[in-house]
Amino acid sequence: MFYAREKEISQIRELLTRKSACAMIYGKRKVGKTTLLTHVLGSSKDKTVYYECLKSTMEDNIEGFVAVLVREKILPVPLTFKGFTDVFAYLNTLDGTYNIIIDEYPYLKEFTKPETVDSIFQAVIDNHLKNIRLFISGSHVGMMKDMLEEKNALYGRYSLTIWLKELNYREAALFYPEKNVYDKAALYSVFGGSPYVNGFINPKKTLRENIVATILNESHPVYQYAEHLLISDFTNAIGAERIFSAIANGKQKYGEIESKLGMKNNGLLSKQLASLLRMDIITKTYPINKPDDNKKSAYEINDNLLRFYYAYVYKNKSALRVLGPEAFYDEYVERSIITFISHRFEEIARDYFSLCVQSGKLKGVTNIGTYYYDDSETKTNGEFDVVLQRRDLYDIYEVKYYAAPLGIGEMKKEESQIRNLKGLKVGKIGFVCVSGFDTQTDEYDLVSGEEIYS
Repeated sequence: MFYAREKEISQIRELLTRKSACAMIYGKRKVGKTTLLTHVLGSSKDKTVYYECLKSTMEDNIEGFVAVLVREKILPVPLTFKGFTDVFAYLNTLDGTYNIIIDEYPYLKEFTKPETVDSIFQAVIDNHLKNIRLFISGSHVGMMKDMLEEKNALYGRYSLTIWLKELNYREAALFYPEKNVYDKAALYSVFGGSPYVNGFINPKKTLRENIVATILNESHPVYQYAEHLLISDFTNAIGAERIFSAIANGKQKYGEIESKLGMKNNGLLSKQLASLLRMDIITKTYPINKPDDNKKSAYEINDNLLRFYYAYVYKNKSALRVLGPEAFYDEYVERSIITFISHRFEEIARDYFSLCVQSGKLKGVTNIGTYYYDDSETKTNGEFDVVLQRRDLYDIYEVKYYAAPLGIGEMKKEESQIRNLKGLKVGKIGFVCVSGFDTQTDEYDLVSGEEIYS
């Protein structure tokens, strides 16, 4: 099944109207890069060649690429070439136009200097794409980003660059369309937006049944994905896993992570966090009213599935093996899973408002995020988790992942607490409840789960 990606499909199809071009597509593992390319290029009238690079020498990769060209009947026999430049020069002498995918491009840099590899492909792009549309793809986000920088030999040589990210909550719900909105939010909160992962969800089973069958099953591909994602692309995998475990289910400040890991203030944590940020595996967040206050910044895991794995499984693998998936769920997951989903549902709410702004449905919003308050009079401090900034006003939304509709009494109580805060310039007060509301009122802006998923 192939869902969403309409914008990216349109961009690639436009590229196919040209006789020659070079495109870069990158994103973390199992986000759908190869599937997207093969899906679109499968309808091209021109021959498509797919080659996944080896974690080996340049010579081995040239040999592997030539073998694919022979298999695709583009080369009659395995000819001998000194380098990729010679292979592409030969292809330029052939009739017809070719779509060539070089997947996992960073693997070429395992045994060859990265700058040498990029210089080789600079020569290919500059001189040997007369009849070729070249698609360079990779999962190591940090290394692929490096190729977009001015200092890199490939800078400015892409006709199209796509940073492919996970499906959003609406797009992921296409994998389980018959679920109600309460269950859709729960499945997305646990399994995230990877098309690969969502393909294993059984829409006829409950959240518990799906978790037990996949993430808590050590032999299942979803468990393997969560366990090995960091190891495959991060040189200090053990350090990364410890950081993920420290962050787990929530936002953690730098000092909190440092304290949990027992790391000295030697700059090592800062370097590791910087690498994970560059790879887009974690995010550094700030309240929208404190963008320059590092004391209020926090780190969180981007991938919902990884959040679940590191919150529940990573430190408890021995218990999982002893108890088995079902008993492990009952003992370790059941009591806090609603809290886990509730935090993720706040992100769904922020994404909903972002989509509304992008579509033009919502006007006048200058930022969306959290808001930090510290009121000396009421002696309260904390964060509002969903806030829309409108110049100097803030629309405050309380978000509830409830199985039943939110009542008017609770709404009025929440409003009173907000109004009592001094110095907060409040615009609208609203509520987001996945199960809707027991009363419709014009006093507040009410957003139900049905509206979020409509």
